[in-house]
Amino acid sequence: GKNLVRFVHGGFDGNIRICTDCVSLVFAYCLSLLLSCIVTFMQSLPADSTSASQKILSHAPYLLIGGGTASFAAARSIRARDPGARVLIVTDEPDLPYMRPPLSKELWFSDDPSVTETLRFKQWNGKERSIYFQPLSFYIHPEELNSAENGGVAVLTGKKVIHMDVRGNKVKLDDDTEISYDKCLIATGGVPRNIQAIERAGEEVTKRTTLFRKIEDFKSLEKVSRNIKSITIIGGGFLGSELACALGRRSTESGLEVIQMFPEKGNMGKVLPEYLSNWTTDKVKKEGVKIISEALVKSVSYRDDKLEIQLKDGRLVKTDHIVAAVGLEPNVDLAKSAGLEVDSDFGGFRVNAELQARSNIWVAGDAACFYDIRLGRRRVEHHDHAVVSGRLAGENMTGASKPYWHQSMFWSDLGPDVGYEAIGIVDSSLPTVGVFAKATAKDTPKAATEQSGTGIRSESETEDTAISPVASSAPAPTVAEQKDNYGKGVIFYLRDKVVVGIILWNVFNRMPVARKIIKDGEEHADLNEVAKLFNIHDD
Repeated sequence: GKNLVRFVHGGFDGNIRICTDCVSLVFAYCLSLLLSCIVTFMQSLPADSTSASQKILSHAPYLLIGGGTASFAAARSIRARDPGARVLIVTDEPDLPYMRPPLSKELWFSDDPSVTETLRFKQWNGKERSIYFQPLSFYIHPEELNSAENGGVAVLTGKKVIHMDVRGNKVKLDDDTEISYDKCLIATGGVPRNIQAIERAGEEVTKRTTLFRKIEDFKSLEKVSRNIKSITIIGGGFLGSELACALGRRSTESGLEVIQMFPEKGNMGKVLPEYLSNWTTDKVKKEGVKIISEALVKSVSYRDDKLEIQLKDGRLVKTDHIVAAVGLEPNVDLAKSAGLEVDSDFGGFRVNAELQARSNIWVAGDAACFYDIRLGRRRVEHHDHAVVSGRLAGENMTGASKPYWHQSMFWSDLGPDVGYEAIGIVDSSLPTVGVFAKATAKDTPKAATEQSGTGIRSESETEDTAISPVASSAPAPTVAEQKDNYGKGVIFYLRDKVVVGIILWNVFNRMPVARKIIKDGEEHADLNEVAKLFNIHDD
């Protein structure tokens, strides 16, 4: 007995005599004890906790691909109609679902030095909020999705869906995990376009270029802008103009040179009629931005610690950093494996009136090419469309079978003092009629949010409020071409004499009126009379 104990504990004095059968007996006894302990431990665990991580990654009743606005809106909509629903959002970003508009708007005007960490900002109305739709506590952990008594919404971050098996109702992630689903939403959004001159330029140029889209882009650009002397924004659209104004304000306090270049004659030249584009360009200049118009980039190189942008007309621009804001490419990587149709004219996945691409698969947000009953097939890249299309897709995933008839709006602010809201097709190549009035202190984005109580302005407007308004009895303001002060007003965009788009320039919270005009689709003999519906002359 003594020698056996010493043997088991590693002692060996050369005098022990022990048979092979004894060793085997002891080994078997120890193994039996070990197995008994394991079984007892496993039996003490909750039934669903074993291999929980594998279980969550094997099936999701509602699978939402993409972690943006459309996905979150769909998740909320699904849970509203099916309170016990189990919803899994898969996103290749490291963040929980968040709103993108503040990345190029309010976050830049924050006086909090830690804004890049908190991602909290003050709206123009002074109220503070987070960029995230909901805090972490709103979601359940992915491992708990299948066992949660009342279901919930889980987010799988940092994972990319790379393949869809639509017959098998399952997807494959970039780590080879497979997830099956009952219903699936594709809300993959888009990726920022680059310009060929930058793509050809090499690593030194690429690492000094920002393609602005995500939280990490805001963080890195905010940091860069504090440590360089000159920054150049290529692009005269919504994003480029908003960033130019935001950085321009910073230039006055830090001496940062902000340059905005674009191929058009004026700022937002593809959207605004020429007279208003010119006025807006002057406004942006007053924000401290150096404008270079009719600029076509020929090449970009890195020399003597500077980026050199060579334009096709011979002009040379030297800068420290470039922001390319030249549009969005819808992310349709899954089209091939899923056998889904991509629209050749507008890009994006083609869907029917119920935002369905095929059985059990819906598409919402930037990546959806849908049929507009009034304006034809379209693809829209704006926050309100992402919210409303995501919400409708979520309803239809639970069996609602509703068509998408909503005319989504979008808005852009050039700082707290100039902003506009728009709906329909706003294209400067269309004929336009603008009716303007003198602005007052109430006619700014800041004042509008104080009145409505919301910073994301589309959150305050709903389709069912689009009733016939009472027209103002005041005389109609004069048509745009007769004025040079565009403080506030309405711009109508026409196709075949019918209004297909409307911009409300420093006119807020009257989008239901604009929506009804487009929905009616009537010809108007006098748009000055139509402008009275917005009561812009009452103030």
